[in-house]
Amino acid sequence: MPLDEEYGAPSDEEFETRVARAMHHTTGEFPPHSADLVRRSVGQGRRMRLYAAARITAAALAVVAAGGGLLATGALGGHGDGTPERLRTAAQGRTGQPASRAAAPVDGDEMVRTLRSLLPPGGTVSHASGRGTDEGESGVRPAAELTYTTAEGSSGIDITVGRLDPGIPGDQQGDGGCLPVEVRPYDTCTTQKLAGGAVLDTTKSFTYPNADSGQKRWYVVLTTADGAQLTVQEFGGGGEKASSGGADPLLSVAQLTSIVRSPAWHKVIAALPAPQGTPATPAERAPGARLTRVLKAHLPHGGTVSDVNASDGLVQLVHDDGHGKNMVEVDVQFDRTDDLAGHMGCAGVSGDCAATTLGDGTRVKKVRGTSEKGGSAQVWSVDVLYPDGRRVLAREVNSFAESAPVTRPRPELSMDQLRDIALDKGFFTG
Repeated sequence: MPLDEEYGAPSDEEFETRVARAMHHTTGEFPPHSADLVRRSVGQGRRMRLYAAARITAAALAVVAAGGGLLATGALGGHGDGTPERLRTAAQGRTGQPASRAAAPVDGDEMVRTLRSLLPPGGTVSHASGRGTDEGESGVRPAAELTYTTAEGSSGIDITVGRLDPGIPGDQQGDGGCLPVEVRPYDTCTTQKLAGGAVLDTTKSFTYPNADSGQKRWYVVLTTADGAQLTVQEFGGGGEKASSGGADPLLSVAQLTSIVRSPAWHKVIAALPAPQGTPATPAERAPGARLTRVLKAHLPHGGTVSDVNASDGLVQLVHDDGHGKNMVEVDVQFDRTDDLAGHMGCAGVSGDCAATTLGDGTRVKKVRGTSEKGGSAQVWSVDVLYPDGRRVLAREVNSFAESAPVTRPRPELSMDQLRDIALDKGFFTG
């Protein structure tokens, strides 16, 4: 992802594409500003929907030994045995101890030289900048970006290399995996498992993923079996958001794949610190399989279910009763009493809102509104907050994705049906 002035922070668009996955896997420091506390996010308000504290699991990976473990497997080589590590990792372990370094550092200039050396001949390079393995305050994420120009046009190209945190589930960090249709309706994504445990993800998307037009963004993510991740992305017409046209990027997805799998990155990966420390104790969790099972039990019979996207704390799926696709989502959280104080009423909520308190103190908030993503979709939701802080948010949209064209006149489930879903304690007990 392109470098930012703030230590290479991910771009707005890249953040947008990842927030969804992070959202349902995290508990929040920020309460939703509306009943629509949804998914991966979107628009400039997406950051408010990201629950700040990641749910941690207690699995630990073996770390890469000095120069040896990763390099010996040929993780980036042309045979595909291995994968680089995931981004967005901390430079220190969970105990706060400094992470050890396996090899000599690589500076930003070398990152740029390496990326340039892997580009097709005949083009020119401009606006190049890089960050080395010793730079950045919030983690070690060496990167390089540049603009590549030929007689055919220009593309903005950048690469980032990082290491996944072994204490956090892989789907809650990094750039790998295909995002669900509910979040990215216009992506074309494939995932391939390589020999040796590496995973290669390729995606054709748009800089603004809520539309199927405008600047094209293609990216490839290679994740090694031992937790390194390389992400190369390309923007058609120049740097990110530098063009509003729909020209294809100059390099094909196959050429981008060749870049991330090049052995030239071995030295960079070897210079990354290995995570240390003991993973935190896992928080309460609602397994995705359980959420899926309970939600499906409430859906009308005779319809079809597709595009199931489930993980701890959240399930999304598309249900079609024969009259059009309808996205349904359930988000399950714990310890939300303080975070949602003042947000379970209707003050300041746009749309048709009703809030009640049941006899046992459970608060229920029902909202019929419209999409905040600029489309014409209707978004209906029922938010339930139990006295002990458990929360269930059930939502539906009269489309297969909130930013996609509507597929039916109104959402499929009635508000009473949505309320029954949100009040089902089976989400917590199985």
